[in-house]
Amino acid sequence: MRLDKFLKVSRLIKRRTLAKEVCDQGRISINGRPAKASTSVTVGDVLTVTFGQKIVEARVEVLQESAKKDLAAQMYTILSETKRSGEPDLDDDDEEDEA
Repeated sequence: MRLDKFLKVSRLIKRRTLAKEVCDQGRISINGRPAKASTSVTVGDVLTVTFGQKIVEARVEVLQESAKKDLAAQMYTILSETKRSGEPDLDDDDEEDEA
């Protein structure tokens, strides 16, 4: 199954066109390698998806051509959800020290 279709059917990303755009931006990798929208997904693959400041790792459990909402969540298992760092925290402590 194509990656963009899996993302849509599993409801990790709501629309297939949006899934394709995210893939084209290089924000999705499969088993540690960057993936295009047309990349084939197989059971057991680990997807890493970057949503803004959040990074989600999910393992593919089941491939289905279509799925109802309650069954879509069974198509994958979330392995980890981490917040992306790199932006310094803005706090007022530094300003008080200077005054």
